[in-house]
Amino acid sequence: MSYSIIIPIFNEELILRELQSRLLKVTSQLDRPFEVILVDDGSRDRSFEIMKEVNAQDKRFKIIKLSRNFGHQVAITAGMHMATGDAILLMDGDLQDPPELLPEMIMRWKEGYQVVYTVKRSRRENPIKRLAFTSFYRVLRAVSSIEIPMDAGNFSLIDRRVVEVLLNMPERNRYISGMRAWAGFKQIAVYYDRDPRFAGKPQMSFRRLVHLGLDGIFSFSQAPLRLAIYLGVSAATISFLGGGYVLYAKIFTDKAILGWTSTILSILFMGGMILLTLGVIGEYISRIYEEVKNRPLFVIQEKVGF
Repeated sequence: MSYSIIIPIFNEELILRELQSRLLKVTSQLDRPFEVILVDDGSRDRSFEIMKEVNAQDKRFKIIKLSRNFGHQVAITAGMHMATGDAILLMDGDLQDPPELLPEMIMRWKEGYQVVYTVKRSRRENPIKRLAFTSFYRVLRAVSSIEIPMDAGNFSLIDRRVVEVLLNMPERNRYISGMRAWAGFKQIAVYYDRDPRFAGKPQMSFRRLVHLGLDGIFSFSQAPLRLAIYLGVSAATISFLGGGYVLYAKIFTDKAILGWTSTILSILFMGGMILLTLGVIGEYISRIYEEVKNRPLFVIQEKVGF
């Protein structure tokens, strides 16, 4: 196959038929063979049954059923392991990533670009979610040790050579956009307006989005650890200056530093700084713990069409 289209699916029974229809319209314009790999990431609705019906109608649609929900980024990785294409295209299954953009991405690939990532000009989502995404990308760019494009998600085309690099990166807490940027190669952006969901409710909960954001920050930045150092140094400096003032007032003036409020506030401040620092260290240690267990990244329960 020249093109492999990887789509993670989680509880998308209301969208799969429309996804199939739009993909077939787009892929009819392609000049080379293709495959569509649907990765069922532990769906609890009829998504898997519908995907099997799609496969029965068109053998170019293949299915990987994971044994449970391993997460969006791991589902994409599972699809990469099974993809055979020279160019691998990643997109979400909720049709917020428009399939109609695939030919333009392929055209850029033919021009010699090995990574074609998409950048969202706008989002048709609620203002709070838009603000959260905008803030995250800017914070990540500010603290990351590598240059990660802003507003660039998973929707992308990746050359086979780059995919092999990503598959050789064994970390469990995966952030594909950052890994793609880390790999380097010749990259270019394609801009688009992100559509709302075609049907149903978003399957990516706020908690999962926060977890993915933390993966992006902790996987590509040591800034949180340095922030803990800076906070510790600042707290120590403030305490030293405060202690010096108290001694000065006691020895050289008639003023007495009275009251327990300042003492309690100082204790609370230092306690908060200690807990914050321990939390940051704990995040890194928890990721080390996940890595050293060396469990399989995912478990495939069933494959259809391979």
